[in-house]
Amino acid sequence: MKNKTISIESRICGVIGDPIGHSMSPVMHNAAFDKLGLNYLYVPFRVKKEELVKAIAGMRALNIRGLNVTIPHKVAVIPLLDELDPLAQRIGAVNTIVNDDGALTGYNTDATGFLQALLERKNEPRGKNVVILGAGGASRAISFILAERGAHLVILNRLLELDWAEELASRISQVFKKEVEALELNEENLAKVLEKADILVNATSVGMKPNSDETPVSPDLLKPSLTVFDIVYNPLKTRLLREAEAAGAETISGVDMLVWQGALAFELWTGVKAPVKLMKEEVIKGLQGYEN
Repeated sequence: MKNKTISIESRICGVIGDPIGHSMSPVMHNAAFDKLGLNYLYVPFRVKKEELVKAIAGMRALNIRGLNVTIPHKVAVIPLLDELDPLAQRIGAVNTIVNDDGALTGYNTDATGFLQALLERKNEPRGKNVVILGAGGASRAISFILAERGAHLVILNRLLELDWAEELASRISQVFKKEVEALELNEENLAKVLEKADILVNATSVGMKPNSDETPVSPDLLKPSLTVFDIVYNPLKTRLLREAEAAGAETISGVDMLVWQGALAFELWTGVKAPVKLMKEEVIKGLQGYEN
């Protein structure tokens, strides 16, 4: 970040979560603010679960312009806000807050960022068969935006948390009046659903550093007609993506979703078009530094 003059006119944005030290958001947002000459500063704040109410009160009191919200606060923050964007309301999770003179509105740019990353690759999910691995917060956002777009979904989750997948599938079925299947994440079910799948989304943390040698899908189930989107962005290329490439499949990295959700939040806060290319370059540079 270049030396910039911080004054009473400076607008503060940031990210709250626990842990937060690994976040790439400060790198990409501060680079974008600098590039466009905006008097903004982006700061990471470690906020424990029991401190969330105070943190949001602090956002109002200090007139912090915007916050990204990450684990474990995406659901818990909702009752503390004044308004929810309709998509965030349907999903039941918020990852971006905008402060307009003390009125706090929650958005979910995880969902729209995921969709934008797909569309950027000319990959329209409408009418496609999509297999989603995982049923946590990220899966929730992704599943809702894909259902809204008109995709056909199957959600797989490990047996221990199969009820999460069933609850998510049931909620989407009710909201969009379409059948969504929930299955245990195992080799047999994967083989069955991947036979007719167009898009595979890994919305679990399997393959994330330091467990980079892990993959949620056996390589012999991957095929050239599949698009594989792994939302894990560290390492830059997960084992799942490497093996999908080797099988001839199209691959999309978690960096794309990270950057697009950040870019959409940036635009909500500033009203200025985000320099997406620069933001992506900065994230990749930061992750490469982390790998070395």
